[in-house]
Amino acid sequence: MSIKSLAEDDRPREKFLLKGKAAVSDSELLAIIMGSGNREESAVELARKILNSVENNWHRLSQLSVKDLMKFKGVGEAKAISIATALEIGSRRSQQEVLEREQISGSKDAFEILLPHLSDLSTEEFWAIFLNHQNKIIYKTCLFRGGIAGTVADIRVLFKVALEHFSTRIIVAHNHPAGSLKPCQEDIYITNKIREAGKLLEIELLDHLIIAQNKFYSFKEEGIL
Repeated sequence: MSIKSLAEDDRPREKFLLKGKAAVSDSELLAIIMGSGNREESAVELARKILNSVENNWHRLSQLSVKDLMKFKGVGEAKAISIATALEIGSRRSQQEVLEREQISGSKDAFEILLPHLSDLSTEEFWAIFLNHQNKIIYKTCLFRGGIAGTVADIRVLFKVALEHFSTRIIVAHNHPAGSLKPCQEDIYITNKIREAGKLLEIELLDHLIIAQNKFYSFKEEGIL
């Protein structure tokens, strides 16, 4: 379905999805916030009229009160509040510093990050930390949960999540509820499988940790990776 074949009120949303947020004009962004226009004007046309009234300046638009916005035909209280809310979010965002992503410099860092999640469990869980090329954390999550004796890790799910977050490096970990840090054959097998699959996707497996209580075993440090 092309953008031209859609109703005009739906075009900004579709354009946002198909081409990305940078491709959407100011009036289209405002139209998305409002959701609809009035009987004579589409949401885009109404948004254009509102922006023209403030010389297409977002700062001036933010100075309008809810009552000022409601003077435009088709803008009720709910729409006016939505516009004011979106502009307030933008204002607060501009005043905040960009949060620096946490960086992992070694196995101990990864262990300390995952320890609160894996130290005292009675069943086994498989976690992954997804990183960028600078070893900064993009995302971390539990991917699989199992029983006392083990859990099954599906590497297709692991790499699906990695690709969704544009991760180029990963660290995986699981716990041993019984307290032993010694890797079993299945642990070694899944580690090698993840490493080889990662090579095809250019996603590097940095380490595989086994965590038991307050201790850990690193496949990297032990020379298995």
